[in-house]
Amino acid sequence: MRSSHRARACHGAGDPAGRRRRLPRRGRAAARRARPLVHRHVPGLARRRPAGRSYAGGRPRRDPRAVHAQATRVSGAVDDHSASRRLARFALGLRLDDVPPPVVARAGLLVLDTLGCALAAAPTDFGNSVIATARALGGASESTIIGGGTRVGAPSAVLANAALAHGLDFDDTREDAIVHTGCAAVPTALAVAEATRASGAAALEATIAAVEVMCRVGLAVPGRFHARHFHPTSLTSSFAAAVASGRVYGVDEDQLVHALGICGSQAAGIIEYLSEGAWTKRMHPGWGAHGGVIAALLARNGFTGPTRVLEGEHGLYAAFAGGHDPARLDALMATLGKTWELERLTFKPYPCGSIAHPYMDCALKLRTEHAFTPEDIVEVRCRTAAGPLPRLWEPLHAKHRPPNGYAAKFSLPYLLAVMFVRGWAGLADFTDDAVADERVLRVAATVGYDLDETIDYPRQFVGHVAVRLRDGRRLEARQDHPRGGADFPLTPAELTAKFRGNATLALAPAVVDTIIAEVGRLASARTLEPLMRSLQGEHRA
Repeated sequence: MRSSHRARACHGAGDPAGRRRRLPRRGRAAARRARPLVHRHVPGLARRRPAGRSYAGGRPRRDPRAVHAQATRVSGAVDDHSASRRLARFALGLRLDDVPPPVVARAGLLVLDTLGCALAAAPTDFGNSVIATARALGGASESTIIGGGTRVGAPSAVLANAALAHGLDFDDTREDAIVHTGCAAVPTALAVAEATRASGAAALEATIAAVEVMCRVGLAVPGRFHARHFHPTSLTSSFAAAVASGRVYGVDEDQLVHALGICGSQAAGIIEYLSEGAWTKRMHPGWGAHGGVIAALLARNGFTGPTRVLEGEHGLYAAFAGGHDPARLDALMATLGKTWELERLTFKPYPCGSIAHPYMDCALKLRTEHAFTPEDIVEVRCRTAAGPLPRLWEPLHAKHRPPNGYAAKFSLPYLLAVMFVRGWAGLADFTDDAVADERVLRVAATVGYDLDETIDYPRQFVGHVAVRLRDGRRLEARQDHPRGGADFPLTPAELTAKFRGNATLALAPAVVDTIIAEVGRLASARTLEPLMRSLQGEHRA
């Protein structure tokens, strides 16, 4: 462009003569700073740069709360009726004194049970993998890797600890929602509380809030995540972790709403692991909980997320569940702080898929009450709803002979055969060598199923087993609830015994006793230091 053209381009419309002198470079910069700057990503958002501040030395740091306030004005984040807003308000307002004592006690049992599951997993092959990964990711030395002998950054510790807690499939379940809550809520609450030097009560409050939120996210669409080949725990664990970590990090309500919104873009987890017994299900809550912590940190530092992440047109339920029932979601939100999902959790007696447990108890009952041997079994038939078929029954020929120990956890033919042959199913029954036992596999090959449309799955986990013997007898057993739930609970003594059995796989008995005592007084503990030091795992006898 020639100089005369450049001069004309710089003149204003109010200068018809075209002779006004162009401002010097410094003057032009000052004029630009005085004008509104249109935000490139949020239409309609305009702001002024701070007067008298030059950007030559870098952009000035903005208060994250101011960023959220500005984003709220533009995006309409102030929505008292959105599920995220109601969940955030409940989660941040929860106080231990307002929670019924039985719920607090159950939260303590959840902490103990979850820690036991994680400790049992620490010495395993997959446990070594996730611990090594967390060590490599590193970070500030602030949060303990359970059984890992070291501390790393809170997000890295959560990644490992949540994967360990779920990896043996020995952790709690909420029927209907079909989510495992402790593996996301407990490791996150403890890791962030340790990192921030928060109290035991703060960790318990964060755990309770996270469980209540996670259950409701799943309960809004019962069975729909699985029906579309997604793992519900994987999709919902980030929401639990965002709540737990957000509470302890001290985010405000708007920030937690945005953190939940960010979680929607972290949701993932398919169930293809069923095809070959791959390990990916084990890491689902680890990655999800890690993402929830990251979401809380992002939101605390000003990052925004969609405020209707669950029920929005492109939200979690639209994307992963094919839609939802707004009335059901609203009813679930209305029960926050009034009914407690913690009371409905089921603690597992067996380290395998919880849907199978009533069937396994039926097999145990038949074996105990009637005189027959595994060799006497000709045929075993089970009644089942359609929902569990892809996970526990089909393809039937593959379920009759699981390829490895992890795949066997999701094979009802194998699980029933173990109960008939060995009279129990413990961790030792899910090694690769154990599942190759031909005596067990012979019985597994006799197991089949019949569809029963009267079973209200997933609201009910029921079992019905009929056995035909060589002598012509036909024996039947039925169980309407899984053992370990509200209708058929495991006692605190039984759960403590379960913890001991799991924890002694990684720790000396004296250290196990210390952990039991520390969890028992968690609500009054000023610091988590004694508990977390005991969990590091360099105390094996």
